Amino acid sequence: MDRKINTMTDAPECYSDVAPRGPEQSKNRAVGILKELGDGAVLVADPAFKEANLGTVRIARNDINGAPFDMVVVVEIINPDNAKGEFRGRVVEVLGNPESSDVKMETVMRQYGLPSAFPDPVLKEIEHLPNNPTDEQVTREIEGGRKDLRDLLTITIDGEEAKDLDDAISLARIDNTHMRLYVHIADVSHYVRENTLLDGEALRRATSVYLSDRVVPMLPPKLSNGLCSLNPHKPRLTLTADMIVNTETGLTESGEVYESVIECNMRMSYNECCRILTEPQKGDEEKYGGIIMMLEQMRTLSDTLARMRQRRGAIDFETQETKVILDDDGKPLEIMPYPINFCHGIIESFMICANEFIAKKFCKMNYPFVYRVHEDPDPIKIARFASVAKYYGAMGNLRGKITPLMIADYMDTIADEDAKPALNTLLLRSMAKARYSSSNLGHFGLASEFYCHFTSPIRRYPDLYIHRIIKSWLHEEDKRKHFFAEVEKVAAISSEMERNSVDAERASIDVKVCEYMKDRIGETYEAVITGIIDGGMFVMLDSTAEGFVAFRTMIDHYVFDERRYRAVGARSGNKLSIGQRIMVTVSSVDEDRRKIDFVMADEAYRRKPNPDGKKGPGRRKLKKMAKNRKKGRRSH
Repeated sequence: MDRKINTMTDAPECYSDVAPRGPEQSKNRAVGILKELGDGAVLVADPAFKEANLGTVRIARNDINGAPFDMVVVVEIINPDNAKGEFRGRVVEVLGNPESSDVKMETVMRQYGLPSAFPDPVLKEIEHLPNNPTDEQVTREIEGGRKDLRDLLTITIDGEEAKDLDDAISLARIDNTHMRLYVHIADVSHYVRENTLLDGEALRRATSVYLSDRVVPMLPPKLSNGLCSLNPHKPRLTLTADMIVNTETGLTESGEVYESVIECNMRMSYNECCRILTEPQKGDEEKYGGIIMMLEQMRTLSDTLARMRQRRGAIDFETQETKVILDDDGKPLEIMPYPINFCHGIIESFMICANEFIAKKFCKMNYPFVYRVHEDPDPIKIARFASVAKYYGAMGNLRGKITPLMIADYMDTIADEDAKPALNTLLLRSMAKARYSSSNLGHFGLASEFYCHFTSPIRRYPDLYIHRIIKSWLHEEDKRKHFFAEVEKVAAISSEMERNSVDAERASIDVKVCEYMKDRIGETYEAVITGIIDGGMFVMLDSTAEGFVAFRTMIDHYVFDERRYRAVGARSGNKLSIGQRIMVTVSSVDEDRRKIDFVMADEAYRRKPNPDGKKGPGRRKLKKMAKNRKKGRRSH
C-alpha cells in the first residue's frame, strides 16, 4: 500500500497539514537524530518526517533539555504553522543510540503512532476477568441458550508462533455430496462491551500490528493470548458459523450462526498438518486419532471451494512476504520468504466461506453491518496494465465492463512465467485498495458479491463490531437505529488503522533487512527484476530482500520503454525486462532511509571508474551517441 504521508494538497509546505498517524495521533512531533549546530542543535529527521516536508528543525540551547547529541530524540514542533525550513522545536524525549535495534524499532513505533502499552484504567477494567471461563459461567451460558459443542471434534490450525487463536474448525460428512462445516470464532464481544474503556481502546487501535520483532495487540494479552484465545483443552465462548456445503459445487446451501461453547481437542500448526497429510508416520494414528480423517476431509472440501472460486473468477495475487529470524537481542540472523504450504489455503478457504455466509445473511436482511469491500478497478488503469502484459504473451482484451473472470482468464494466457509475479504486482497496483464500508459493494478480487471480516475479532475491530451486531440480532434487541449510526465510523477508523499497520509492518521489515544486508556489502546474489523506472530497476533477491540498481552505474545508457515495461541499452541493444533473473552485488545500505542499492555483477553491464580518475561518458553524451548511431554516423 502507498504510504499516507501528506493528505493535503493546498498547502504542502506546512507541517501542521500532515495528518498524524496511527492510534496515538501525535501532532507536531518528529523523530530523528540530534546534531549540534552552533550554540544550539538541529534535528536530522527520520525519512518519514522528511518526506512530510518537515525540512530543518532548529532547536535552541534552552530547548535541548540536556539531550546528548548524536542520539535519536523526539522533538515537539513549537511553531507548526510556519513554512518549511522555519520550524523550531524542543526535545521532549531521548530514545537512544541510532545503532540500537530496539531504538530503530521504537522509531518505527513513533513514526506510525503505535502505542507501547495499554493505559492503566483499561487494564484495571479487566482485572476481574478470569484466565479461563469458570464451570459456573459455562453452565449459565448454556442454560441461557448457548449451544454446547464441547463434544465436537475441534482443532485450531495456526503458525507455530501464534498466540492469539481466533478460529477453530470442526467438519463432518453428511452424505456423498454434502459436508457440515463449523467455523468457531472467539466470542470477544462477550468480554469487550460497548461504551467501556476497553472498547474505546480497541477501536482506537482497530487492529493488531505484527512488526518484525514484536506484536502491538489490539486487546490486552490477558484477552488476546488468554481468555479469548481458543487454547486447547479449555472451554471457550464462541460464535459458530454452522454451514452445509455442497462438495461438488462448493456452494453453501444452508446454515446458521449462533453462540456456542467449544473445547479444542488439539492446537495444530500448518506444518504439522501438511506433514500428516503428505508424509504420514508410524504412530500418527495413536497420537491424532480421528483428526487425521477430518484433515483429509478438510483438504477435499478446501479443494472444492478453491475450484468454485476459480470458476467465478477470483484473482490469485501471489505476493511474497518476508520472514526475519532474530536472535535474542533482536539481531537478524536470516531473511527468507514466509513459508506457505497448502494447509494455509485450507484455512483461508474456510474463513472465506464463513465470511461470505455471514455477509450475505445480514445483507439480505438489510441489517446495519460492516463489509469488507474491494471495488471495481479503474478501466484506464486496467488498460495501461494490459498494454504492458501483452508484451509478455497475454492474449485477449480487457475492455468494457471488466469482471474478475475476464482478468483471471487474461492472466492465464501470459506465456512468460518468469514475468508473472511482477505482472501480478502491476495488476494489484492497478486496482482499488480493499477497505471497510457500511455498504455492501462486493469484493472484486475474490469475485464475491457478499463479503465481510467475521473471523478475527481478537486482532481486527470490524470483526469484533459485527459480532456485537450479530449477538444483538440473535437476542432480538431492537438496535438497528443505533448500529446504523455507528457502522460507517467504525469502517472509516478501521480502514485508516489497517493502512497504517501495513505501512508499519513493512517499515519494520525494512529495518531488519537493511540491518542484515549492511554486513553483506560486496557480496553477489541472484535476483529478479520486479520493476523498472527511468532511473533504474527494482530487484528482489531469493531471500526477498529488495533494492535498486541505478542505470547510472551501468556501462551502457539504458532507456526505459514504458509500453513494454523494459529497459534497452542504447549501444548494446541489451534488454532488461521484469521477471528476468540477473546477478547483482550489494553496493550500499542506507539504514536511515531503509534503502539497499545494488550494481550489476556482470562485467558487461557494470560501469567502472576510469584509471585516471576521469568520469566516463555522461548521460547526454550517451544519448547523443545512441542518436548518431541510429543515423549511421560515428560519434566522436
